[in-house]
Amino acid sequence: MTTLPVVLDLHVEEAGFLAVLRDYALRAPHYDLDELGALEERIEAHLDGLRIAGSAGLEALLEQLGPHTVGEMFASVVLAFEAADAKALSRLSEHLRSAAETERGYLMALGWLDWARIEPWIDRMLAAPEPLFRRLGLAACGMHRHDPGAVLLAGLSDVDPSVLARAARTAGELRRHDLSQALQVHRTHMHPATRFWANWATAQMGDQQALEPLRLFAEQPGEFQYRAACVLLAWQAREPSIAWIRQLVQDPRQRRIGIQALGLLGDPVSVPWLIQHMADAPCARVAGEAFSLITGADLALLDLELHVLPDFDAGPNDNPEDSHVLMDPDENLPWPNPQSVDAWWQANGGNFQVGTRYILGLAQNECSFMQALVRGQQRQRIAAACGLARFRPGAAVFPTSAPAWQQKRRLEMTESPDSWLRSHLVNPSAT
Repeated sequence: MTTLPVVLDLHVEEAGFLAVLRDYALRAPHYDLDELGALEERIEAHLDGLRIAGSAGLEALLEQLGPHTVGEMFASVVLAFEAADAKALSRLSEHLRSAAETERGYLMALGWLDWARIEPWIDRMLAAPEPLFRRLGLAACGMHRHDPGAVLLAGLSDVDPSVLARAARTAGELRRHDLSQALQVHRTHMHPATRFWANWATAQMGDQQALEPLRLFAEQPGEFQYRAACVLLAWQAREPSIAWIRQLVQDPRQRRIGIQALGLLGDPVSVPWLIQHMADAPCARVAGEAFSLITGADLALLDLELHVLPDFDAGPNDNPEDSHVLMDPDENLPWPNPQSVDAWWQANGGNFQVGTRYILGLAQNECSFMQALVRGQQRQRIAAACGLARFRPGAAVFPTSAPAWQQKRRLEMTESPDSWLRSHLVNPSAT
């Protein structure tokens, strides 16, 4: 079948754009599992268009590769692995060597593809002389929760810190308790990513000494901050958590992560304070998110939002000399109406007990974390996966970045005393 060039170009453009959008959605505050699945279906539709074009579809993608084409790299890798096209995979490897940013797209594709499709290539990656490919091989094992065996211990002794960091992350994702001592060696590693993932991994194996390093990461803005807070507050006792959060919220520079930490802690004692800070524009939306994480109240569904939005711009701006270039992390959160939220709390707060920790309106336990994985938004689901790990010390950390259909299959296969889970997965409108 011949595909018109203009149609092929559309598939290339849309597949690349939507892949990058999905990468953002995995950590976004407004995507749930069903919405993630709908986005993935859109990606599949464009990948299908490229598959129908055969070799021309893959070639059209390869021609678009550049230093920053993360989405095009994702689509190229998917098609190349599906076709078992060694020449195309070789071209992609060569491109990776000179375009480090596109490694993200390659990783996304390894997580997207079925394990059976990539498994024949993973051993070669793990044994490769180049750190880049050892790193990719370890990442694939971690994303698919596939234990590579002794290779993982070797990865924790790798001379390249980026490989070492990925090995630590994979060991944590798989909950390899037998590697705890090998991980603890890197608790104070000079390489930040290695130091973070080593502590992240051992903390989720019950290592209390990893909590202090994670607190330091949680206090520093950056890619590790939220993940550090999630694990820290899942494993740290209530009293030291409250003392730490109190210090955070008293510092204007730390107030946002402090508010997130209140939501992660889940104690309703903080709800009146959160409602009070919903009137403070810089904190309002994240305070609303923390309130919802504790209570399960959907601000939009319950009409607890402001109808006239405040004149507030968190950036970035158009001044090339201004270093304030980060996107607003709360851009897609609703603006809470403090008066409406307070009225709701006055009517419903009696259902919550101070000193009990909640997630989405339910006391934190194995079943409530499972429910949060089914019906929560992605930032909430990341927290739920960390919480669930405490109740299942022998199980791998739930993969909230896996394709939605894989996540749903894992949830359906998970043994749980709560029949709500299975019925909700079959019928998302079930209550």
